[in-house]
Amino acid sequence: MWMTNVVALCLLGLVSSAEDKKLSSHATTLADNSANLAFSLYHNMAKEKGVENILISPVVVASSLGLVALGGKASTASQVKTVLSADKLKDEHLHAGLSELLSEVWGTRNTTWKINNRLYGPSSVSFADDFVKSSKKHYNYDHTKINFRDKRSTLNSINEWGAKSTDGKLPEITKDVQNADGAMIVNAMFFKPHWHEKFHEKMVDNRGFLVTRSFTVSVPMMHRTGLYDFYEDTENKLYVLNMPLGQKQTSMIYIMPYHLEPLERLEKLLTRKQVDTWLSKMENKAVAISLPKISLEVSHNLQKHLADLGLTEAVDKTKADLSNISGKKDLYLSNVFHASAFEFDVGGNPFDPSIFGNEKLRNPKLFYADHPFIFLIKDNKTNSILYIGRVVRPKGDKMRDEL
Repeated sequence: MWMTNVVALCLLGLVSSAEDKKLSSHATTLADNSANLAFSLYHNMAKEKGVENILISPVVVASSLGLVALGGKASTASQVKTVLSADKLKDEHLHAGLSELLSEVWGTRNTTWKINNRLYGPSSVSFADDFVKSSKKHYNYDHTKINFRDKRSTLNSINEWGAKSTDGKLPEITKDVQNADGAMIVNAMFFKPHWHEKFHEKMVDNRGFLVTRSFTVSVPMMHRTGLYDFYEDTENKLYVLNMPLGQKQTSMIYIMPYHLEPLERLEKLLTRKQVDTWLSKMENKAVAISLPKISLEVSHNLQKHLADLGLTEAVDKTKADLSNISGKKDLYLSNVFHASAFEFDVGGNPFDPSIFGNEKLRNPKLFYADHPFIFLIKDNKTNSILYIGRVVRPKGDKMRDEL
């Protein structure tokens, strides 16, 4: 089963029995549905003004939804199945399937992924023993009561817990807590890709990242040339690059316009079907890659976005029935904080130096990520999406006022 509190995966070998094990039909269905949720949720979040970088883990969001279903009754619980397009699944298959999917993607991947989940309740609540046991078993959730009336203490408690659970990588979950009178879900994560072929640590230099035409920041840029699956969509003027992680169990997919532009045009194209089409047209060829060597710390409150996707009762104080949590109809879902620290770094498996004499490396395509792009991390066994996000404004010092 999972580790207590933190799932920390730094696995450099493969276990053949785990690799050969097939997912149940319920887990396969939920993997597929959570991938669809990834795009729906991303689009809903991208509409919000003022949002720059986006970073969400659809499988972790699915686990949060599973927790709501576990704690809910009647239509409050059934709405979770609607959001996950899993209306036909029985409750026990929903929880077992999500548990199996999460265990699969967290248990055998050659990367670093630390995840901690916690349900906060007001100090007046009493968590039901059955709910505590089931939520721990299926979704690895801890439970904490907190005095929400003391806002400063609440903020400090949440942020200190998030920092500790990610080894300091995520210093802040939130600056404020609105509607601090209900149940609050908090996800704190740290993800660091482990490339199938690493970048050379000495091939890193400072370059400009174009946030807008009038705002450029200085970021370290890492470079390497190799053979990668690549597609140039000339009609839509964009590049798609597939970079395998670990032992090719997962892939990081970059989607980037030719030149600096707002991402709205690309986001209108962004559907699961379109991504699958791009991937089907890829060819393995030489690509000279330059990527920002950066860290992102991004936190979203997903409560409103999940409500927009159909989770309307759980977030409504007058309608929510989360009585499985405490045995009373005294809670609603007031906040869903989903926070991640993410590091783009050089580390990975050793590369084969003999490839540099390969004729295929002549005249490589260029993938120079010096302006906003979208990325996905796709699990190649389950076809679930571990992360979807965009990099619009990385941290860095301002370089110049205009091009």
